Amino acid sequence: MNNSVGNTARLIGAGLRALLVLTVICGVVYPLAVTGIAQALFHDKANGSEVKDRSGRVVGSSLIGQTYHLPKKDPNDAEEAAKPDLRWFQPRPSNGLGSNSVNTRYSLILSGATNRSADNGAVNGKCTKDAGEGTLCAQVVAAKEAVIGDNSTATYKVRPEDVPADAVTSSGSGLDPDISPEYAEIQVHRVAERNKLDVRQVEKLVADHTTGRTLGFMGEPRVNVLELNTALRALSKS
Repeated sequence: MNNSVGNTARLIGAGLRALLVLTVICGVVYPLAVTGIAQALFHDKANGSEVKDRSGRVVGSSLIGQTYHLPKKDPNDAEEAAKPDLRWFQPRPSNGLGSNSVNTRYSLILSGATNRSADNGAVNGKCTKDAGEGTLCAQVVAAKEAVIGDNSTATYKVRPEDVPADAVTSSGSGLDPDISPEYAEIQVHRVAERNKLDVRQVEKLVADHTTGRTLGFMGEPRVNVLELNTALRALSKS
């Protein structure tokens, strides 16, 4: 009987010691080590990839797309369509996003794709104006017309064949922070005109914020819209 009690006590003691050691290692030492390494080697990424303006104010994360819309005439009118603020470079469409009552300026809470097939609404395999209302083709046609109309100026006309796919389609998450250099390029003249800047200044801004393929072969060249617009704000105020 005494041996049984002694064995049980030793087993309980060993279990408690193991619990204490593993708690210290896994609950204290390991998290502190990982946090320390992340802060030392990847400080910006570990803190959310924050983007700051020249005053040091955090304006968002480079990992999450934002919208650049004009204020609504009636903030409480959910039916009023948001209109883009054409002073700024515009991101990809976010048609997959639901309504967001928590943060009404940026769609940071809900995300998602349209979940429609590529030929949804197509007529004879092509997206035309005859596409049914609410179909993907109808959204693409409307977005393309808007891109051409918004970005054509008195001295620059956007050709339909120059509109890239990312200008008229949303990403899988709807929160893609990047656009293609081609989409940024067709916005240059409009942005320069609206901000009273020289076109060459804005073209250089786009070139400076264009990132190439990762490791030279993965992905596609891209432009981070938030970082580009933050630099644009600084340039227009300089």
